[in-house]
Amino acid sequence: MDFRELLPSNIERWGFAAADGQIGSIIKLYFDWQISGDTDWLKQLWPNAKRAIEFAWVPGGWDANRDGVMEGVQHNTYDVEFVGPNPLCGVWYLGALRASEEMATAVGDMDSARQYRNLFQQGSKWIDDNLFNGEFYIQKVGSVPTHEVAKGLLVGMGTVDTEHPEFQLGEGCLVDQLVGQYLAQVAGLGFLLDRQNVVKTLQSIYKYNYKRVLYDHESVARTFALNDEAALVICDYSHGKRPRTPFPYFQEVMTGFEYSAAILMLYVGMMAEGVELIENIRRRYDGKRRNPWDEAECGFHYARPMASWSALLALSGFRYDGKNQTIEAKPRVDSTNFSSFWSTGLGWGTFSIMTANSRREFALSVLGGRMACQRVLLSAGSASAPGKSSIKIGTRSIPHQLQHDRNEVRIVFPDGLELNRGDRLVALL
Repeated sequence: MDFRELLPSNIERWGFAAADGQIGSIIKLYFDWQISGDTDWLKQLWPNAKRAIEFAWVPGGWDANRDGVMEGVQHNTYDVEFVGPNPLCGVWYLGALRASEEMATAVGDMDSARQYRNLFQQGSKWIDDNLFNGEFYIQKVGSVPTHEVAKGLLVGMGTVDTEHPEFQLGEGCLVDQLVGQYLAQVAGLGFLLDRQNVVKTLQSIYKYNYKRVLYDHESVARTFALNDEAALVICDYSHGKRPRTPFPYFQEVMTGFEYSAAILMLYVGMMAEGVELIENIRRRYDGKRRNPWDEAECGFHYARPMASWSALLALSGFRYDGKNQTIEAKPRVDSTNFSSFWSTGLGWGTFSIMTANSRREFALSVLGGRMACQRVLLSAGSASAPGKSSIKIGTRSIPHQLQHDRNEVRIVFPDGLELNRGDRLVALL
């Protein structure tokens, strides 16, 4: 996949592939499939998606030996090539392998699904065993003879000498070392690495990369935050061992990176830390200091800060699986009196969870589009005994089954539901 596209389309081709961008697009495809449930659409795109993930295996490529770890020359969002195993591209790769496994299964490509699963398991264990230093994940800087690098991977930024590369991460604590895990959480793919290591890494990012004031912080590149402002810096070398020439932007502050780290904190239960970091961004872009609708990074109106949208997903706990027609509504904040916006690939609306007199009411309104639903998953809590619950759309009673255990309440609609614009489903449990 060409990693830069000039508009109008087709006026120029760079001819280079970016490891994080190409691999990350696989997870995005999976997520779009999930929120739409359109498996026919997925089947049309699957051959190209399969080529995109397996491009990692070309001779001289990112994972030429097919062991689930990217050891090759990996151009990435920092406009350089990382050489050798690193968490930025490596965790993206794990997420893409998991997403590819699920998509391959859905389209009946079972041989590929098994292969992706095996590579994921190998790579996940290797990264935990070899890149986690007890606090966070680091890069093991590699060395690759230039003549062995596959065509289209070597842009030449920091890798004039690929056997002694410059502009590497090394043993720094990188703000987006878990960005692949972040998108995996948004997409419902689960943990890609050991959960305890993930939490410890986020605690380390909060400890080392979080600067509560920036008076003494020196950025030799661009200044997106300064003076009395609080922010997460892109990379911290508090333990020393900083490369002689680290990768560009390592001392900068960019909100897209901050959002992804903060929102992953929300997903793993670090609520206070995640909200604090998001609040810092909004204070910097408060309409007085900076434009609140333009969080600059490489340029104005940059796309990466749109990661902020997933804060709504994390806090509301809303997820839709279109393939299985399942709604999950498990707020991560006080859910005794909660309401939120929701959206899927085919519709949007609001939902609420209210508690009164030991009864719970779940309501979902469709304000636009439509939503197919066979089950609703809610957090465990007070619920009626079987036969005592009531579910209606308007005045119409809806046949259902109620199942609940320690962790979850499940509302199952044996005949399925098609919710359309104007419908409001109300479940009294």
